[in-house]
Amino acid sequence: MLPQEIRNKLRAIVGEAHCLDKQEALVAYSYDATPMHQSLPDAVVMPKNTDEVSQVVKVAAEHKIPIVTRGAGSNLCAGTVPVGGGIVLVLNRMNRILEIDGQNLTITVQPGVRTIEIHQAVESQGLFYPPDPSSMVVSTIGGNIALGSGGLRGLKYGTTKDYVLGLEAVLANGEVIRTGGKLMKDVAGYDLTKLLVGSEGTLAIITEATLKLIPKPKTQRVMLAMFHDLTQAAKTVSDIIASRIIPATLEFMDQGTIKVVEDFKKIGLPTDMAAVLIIGQDGDPHSVDCDMERIAQICRENGSVRTQVAGTAEEAEEVMTARRSALAALSRLRPTTILEDATVPRAQITTMVEAIQQIADRHGVQICTFGHAGDGNLHPTCMTDARNHEEIERVERAFEEIFAVAIELGGTITGEHGIGVVKSPFLEWKLGAAGMELMKSIKKAFDPDNILNPGKMFARETRNRVVVHRA
Repeated sequence: MLPQEIRNKLRAIVGEAHCLDKQEALVAYSYDATPMHQSLPDAVVMPKNTDEVSQVVKVAAEHKIPIVTRGAGSNLCAGTVPVGGGIVLVLNRMNRILEIDGQNLTITVQPGVRTIEIHQAVESQGLFYPPDPSSMVVSTIGGNIALGSGGLRGLKYGTTKDYVLGLEAVLANGEVIRTGGKLMKDVAGYDLTKLLVGSEGTLAIITEATLKLIPKPKTQRVMLAMFHDLTQAAKTVSDIIASRIIPATLEFMDQGTIKVVEDFKKIGLPTDMAAVLIIGQDGDPHSVDCDMERIAQICRENGSVRTQVAGTAEEAEEVMTARRSALAALSRLRPTTILEDATVPRAQITTMVEAIQQIADRHGVQICTFGHAGDGNLHPTCMTDARNHEEIERVERAFEEIFAVAIELGGTITGEHGIGVVKSPFLEWKLGAAGMELMKSIKKAFDPDNILNPGKMFARETRNRVVVHRA
């Protein structure tokens, strides 16, 4: 528990109602959406503006108190778990859309705005903010930026990092900086905006963001392609991209995922299929029709049993919502659900899908796979029980091998969920020792006392790299 003097200072900054330090209130902020990770903070502080954030950080810096920034808590790598105690800084009160600029095609927001609120606000004006993480109904834009979140439309439009033009942020000493802006070109010095995107709250606290918008597509269509063979479905993904067609969405679900999603949403998904692809395209109506016809042909050439185009916008949204609900559906099966996001070059999707199945079989664990296959980002998801220690050890070994195979294929250990605590023992596998030292130097320059989200990104000990023998 923090000394009374410090608690009094924090209350003076944000008000009595917005500074929590009773244990029963702290429990709700001791975990996020990551299973098996929990740690109580010493206090929870909820500022209403940048000035209050700055004042809180100055108090923390003076007394070397850790600060963990938090939004909706939908993080999947234990990135918002206060592993060293300290202050959890909740930015949900900073939830205003400050400006939609139709001339410059930008939107300026505070970090606590939910992602879906941005979509709704700009689309009502004929504009479009493409990044759409599956958690967008609850996740906040600050969290999206801190993690560099992706989404179902990442294949065609890119991810959050491609839409952040400028930031306001509070440094570890409480100073406020601004980076970038509404301009489309800016090479004045190092690109601090891009450096802060994906930094997981370890370098600075984001308090405002200016995001790029584009015109809303005139037409959007969605197709469901069904396969009896998992490998053929995965190969279809590579063939669609190789044909020089870039769909807005190209999602993959294996049979295990299909069954639980259909049981959850009951929209008529074909549970007898080994895999389905959910393929969306948007743009000019004629071009969309041509693309969808060619995509259907490629699916048939790869053994698709059936392709089915949504007849209405409501049907299309129903299919996309079902895909977004995959994690929620799978989490109903067993007490513990571990979702990962190994990512490989798109041409290696087939190899990666096959490797995941082989690894799951070899370790005797239940892994369902779905994800953004069009950009190589797969979500192998294991249903298990944290109380069964022997099984959890097998699960951990299986995911170690999945990460190793992803890197072997030219991929990475995470495409959109971040490093946090969970992936930190594997980060050196991807970056190498020299890369790790460079990142530590950057962290030291921004945060010399290591008060911003300590215990994340950099593990005390790197896991030994495993060697995977694949069939």
